[in-house]
Amino acid sequence: MRTAVTVLCLLGMLFVKQDAEAGTAFDLMRETAVSWTGELPCGNWDCECAFKRQRGCCCVAGSVFQLEEDMFGRMVGLWQGLSTLNSKLGELTGPDSKVAFTAVMSPMSMGSQCFGPFTSHVPISYTNVQLNQGFGYNPALGIFTAPRTGVYSFSYSVYSNVGSSGERLYHMVQLMRDGVEVASTWEDNREDSEDSGSQTVVLQLRRGCQVYMQLFSGRMLCGDTEGHNRFSGYLLYPLSD
Repeated sequence: MRTAVTVLCLLGMLFVKQDAEAGTAFDLMRETAVSWTGELPCGNWDCECAFKRQRGCCCVAGSVFQLEEDMFGRMVGLWQGLSTLNSKLGELTGPDSKVAFTAVMSPMSMGSQCFGPFTSHVPISYTNVQLNQGFGYNPALGIFTAPRTGVYSFSYSVYSNVGSSGERLYHMVQLMRDGVEVASTWEDNREDSEDSGSQTVVLQLRRGCQVYMQLFSGRMLCGDTEGHNRFSGYLLYPLSD
């Protein structure tokens, strides 16, 4: 038992001596660094911090602070990107992005009622409105006014029935954008008593642009008893003003 206690005491004294020597060695290094007149050869370490101020982890503080700044910069960039994305999503899914309409000409009596002929070009009023989301279409005038800048799709169908062969089937309708013809459908013959046609176009419009259907002067649409003459359009996707 005495032998074991003696060994433990010797080991304890040895450790205390080693700690004291280590502390003395570090103090010696520190004192040498403080009295050093030139640049300390510390490589990438912060000798100013390690030897002239306080011991510990301050030697890597500069790198840690730089890492924090880099992470903060990245977080700010991500936040700005998310804000921009949220704004774009709002433009694509907001109330102004829902624009669509479809309208039909009022039914005509077979053989006794026609729209036209007129001495000048006349906008066609499709007064039977079946859809007008976004309220861009004016049924009284037959004109669609773009509520926002974007790419739109427009479709129309034309039908006329003069009642019997030998009568002149004579019509021409035009899709107009701000007074300029974009597309047209026409017929002029005495062989058919009825005929129809349709077209679809895609247009880039600015806010306030107007699109409408026009009956060419001297032509006429007749005998549409079931609403075959239609005009439709919708917003494909918005664009920045």
